[in-house]
Amino acid sequence: MAFNLLFSSILFLAIVKNSIAGGIAIYWGQNGNEATLNDTCNSGRYAYVNLAFLNKFGNGQTPEINLAGHCNPAVNGCTIVGPEIKHCQKLGVKVMLSIGGGVGNYSLASKKDAKDVARYLWNNFLGGRSSFRPLGNAILDGIDFDIELGSPLHYEDLAKYLKNYSKRGRKMYLTAAPQCPFPDRLLGSALNSKLFDNVWIQFYNNPPCQFTPNNTDNLKNSWVRWTTSVKAKRIFLGLPAAPQAAGSGFIPADVLTEEILPAIKKSRKYGGVMLWSKFWDEQSGYSAAIVKSV
Repeated sequence: MAFNLLFSSILFLAIVKNSIAGGIAIYWGQNGNEATLNDTCNSGRYAYVNLAFLNKFGNGQTPEINLAGHCNPAVNGCTIVGPEIKHCQKLGVKVMLSIGGGVGNYSLASKKDAKDVARYLWNNFLGGRSSFRPLGNAILDGIDFDIELGSPLHYEDLAKYLKNYSKRGRKMYLTAAPQCPFPDRLLGSALNSKLFDNVWIQFYNNPPCQFTPNNTDNLKNSWVRWTTSVKAKRIFLGLPAAPQAAGSGFIPADVLTEEILPAIKKSRKYGGVMLWSKFWDEQSGYSAAIVKSV
């Protein structure tokens, strides 16, 4: 009887472990008309929220965060986001600072430059100390690399310097959002470093490796290449949350849940779906339509 009970318990745990769903990562911050960070996390649909963006750094510049219409960092106005970050974290949501983006002024001139930027990020957004922390005393869960401009140089160095800080106690996550053409032109070298926890690949605005109507093969083939080549712990399918959110690559929710997800979930590295962005997700209801299938 005891053996049967033990066996049943082990079997139940194994079933639960193998049936754990992936999560949804969302980019928040680039539209002042989207929901607050509190409401975003209260929805219960997101495992990760990427604050977008710190879009000025490197080359000796003083880094700057840009959260569009949500707050004005120039007058210390973004400290109001700090309590909301803590609220999200209490709900189990990982909150990341995304550096880069499609518009900005950033690059790394040298290893020293990468080290200086890592120190700035640690002291101002992570577990370090600074007299001026743009988001107050909230400690973010990590740094997301959304590098879309400039040179590929020294991002691997930046990742290494950041990971060294992780040894000081609290785990710090490193994530990245490369484009789906493999290898990514700007992050390819950094992604080979095995330092990244999650990689959410942008399967949009890249016709050779994204979904197109009546063709899922390009995306599936690209997914296989990424998941068998990159050493990150988890790989996410990055998508626009609405047709207007990107120039191309939107996947209707029923196609995603019925044709794409069953195929890509076969990978042991499957982590879930990344969406651009919170504003567009509100317009379409996309995450609500897919969350039970992710």
